[in-house]
Amino acid sequence: MIDTHIHADARSSEDFDKMFISGIDTAISCSYYPYKLDNNPEILLNHLKRILNFEPRRAIEYGLDLKIALGIHPTNSLKNNTIIFDSLKKWIENKDIIAIGEIGLDENTELEREVFKKQLELAEETKTKVIIHTPRKNKLEVLKDIKSIVLNTIDPKLVVIDHINLNTIEEVIDEDFTIGLTVQPQKMEVEEAIEILDNYGFDKFLLNSDISNKPSNPLSVPKTVRTLKRLGYGPKEIDKVAFKNAKEFFGL
Repeated sequence: MIDTHIHADARSSEDFDKMFISGIDTAISCSYYPYKLDNNPEILLNHLKRILNFEPRRAIEYGLDLKIALGIHPTNSLKNNTIIFDSLKKWIENKDIIAIGEIGLDENTELEREVFKKQLELAEETKTKVIIHTPRKNKLEVLKDIKSIVLNTIDPKLVVIDHINLNTIEEVIDEDFTIGLTVQPQKMEVEEAIEILDNYGFDKFLLNSDISNKPSNPLSVPKTVRTLKRLGYGPKEIDKVAFKNAKEFFGL
């Protein structure tokens, strides 16, 4: 199994052990700094370097192969961001990261939109995959702006739109996006994820736990997969959301 969106730096080593024992072989850790940056890019850069240089070594001690996506989360949007973009370009060139992420809009401010679009332009220029955050508040309204910016900036086949739920799925299902289902307390329960898969098929979807500093369950992906099996869904379809779709999209 592949958990396609976690925040390893916010979690204990015991979580990595639980994930691996439960059948998760690979996880993708995204960037999100939960504290104030005071427009200091060095703070954010140190955070990104920690994820890149420290977290994979910590995870592999427990058997978990941790891949890295880095970018400027919308809540970390900075006016002074040159050193971050210089580093992103270097990490992409060196194949240190498999995607730019997570990026997107949260409060939907002018600065967020500016930083988001600039990262999408970098991704389009370098043909790098992106993992896009959609917010908890005003999700559908903000998603419409995200969709507009994305479709005018980057090939949608490079894009994961994450944290999609029953209220927002119709906004993205007909585009060439890959769609992330986040099974996490306060975001989506297993039953809602399965309802979406049942209604829209298994071809376009990824599963993730988004474990972070918020209420989280490191076992939500295997819980969803095992529930699908218990309910009688076929092994080929289950394999798509458990493993195959992520493997093919990210080139793992």
